[in-house]
Amino acid sequence: MTMSNLMIGLPTMLLCLIIQVVVAFLNVRYLVWHLVDESTGLSFFAGIRLLLISMLIILLGNLLQIVLWGTLFFLLAEFVDLYEAIYHSAVNFTTLGYGDIVMSKHWKLLGPLEAVNGVLMLGMSSAALVVILQHLIKAKIDHRIQHKSTEP
Repeated sequence: MTMSNLMIGLPTMLLCLIIQVVVAFLNVRYLVWHLVDESTGLSFFAGIRLLLISMLIILLGNLLQIVLWGTLFFLLAEFVDLYEAIYHSAVNFTTLGYGDIVMSKHWKLLGPLEAVNGVLMLGMSSAALVVILQHLIKAKIDHRIQHKSTEP
């Protein structure tokens, strides 16, 4: 029973990591493209806009991972309704842990595996947002330094 949970859970965790890395990569490309495009420096609101768009992209990546786990639970016949499977997945992924829905004994270990996965992926999401914020701050500082060095 434990091995079957690990044989299914670990590849799912790996797939979630791949999704997270792709989302982070797309965010970095998006940010770099906009920072290079903004040679005059970003306004306060433009910086917030970039951060909000990055946050939405990361959120969509996390939602995709929740749906992936929920679909797995549905395919394993743990739930007859896909909505219930995704709801259960969201509760696990975010480590909310309501406990109102419990999986069968055979696949019960997948819940904690998803929770560990969710903690790691949400931590990576937070770290990515912090890095993006740091790059925005650095771009603003660099622009100000460059602007002051060109003054007479």
